[in-house]
Amino acid sequence: MLSRVSADVRKPDPRVAVGTAVGHRGGMSAPPREIISAAALARRVAELGAEIDRGLPAGPLTVVGVLRGAFIFMADLVRAIPRDLTCDFLGVRSYGDATVSSGVVEITSDLHAPIAGRHVLLVEDIADTGLTLRYLHDVLQARNPASIRVCVLLAKPSYAASGGPAIDFVGFEAPDAYVVGYGLDARQLYRNLSHVAVLDDLPPPR
Repeated sequence: MLSRVSADVRKPDPRVAVGTAVGHRGGMSAPPREIISAAALARRVAELGAEIDRGLPAGPLTVVGVLRGAFIFMADLVRAIPRDLTCDFLGVRSYGDATVSSGVVEITSDLHAPIAGRHVLLVEDIADTGLTLRYLHDVLQARNPASIRVCVLLAKPSYAASGGPAIDFVGFEAPDAYVVGYGLDARQLYRNLSHVAVLDDLPPPR
């Protein structure tokens, strides 16, 4: 079952003053506001592992993680899937250090093994514009897998109208806001947060 983030994440936290220093060189920004705790993430990932095991056909399985945003999520997820599997990764760039997609997806690192005849679970951090997922789904489909399923940690409401591929497994609904933590970044910062948070004030370019 899809988990919802119930907090109104668009409303600034009155306890956090905009302009709070967080250690960025040459600039000030408000710290991220937690919306999904580490405990909630752990519970949902365990549930997803069971859902994936039930929902995927029997046969060889390759879990493909999209770098770099999905690396923490995927590391936890594969340990929650109770079946034999292999792991592989696709390096993708559409944002770089920017905070708005360039509109062009570039593969920076390809798979290391063939996927023909194998079931594939594509793991992404967030479904937003649909650009990356649509492109990667087409790339993987052309390599003749037995099937492709898509799993995302977060899905924004805007994804439904994006024209992206169907998402088979979703961790949480995400707000229409800039989210970071648990692998997601803002200008390469905040990936190491153990929770998911909303960023009201983007860090300055480094």
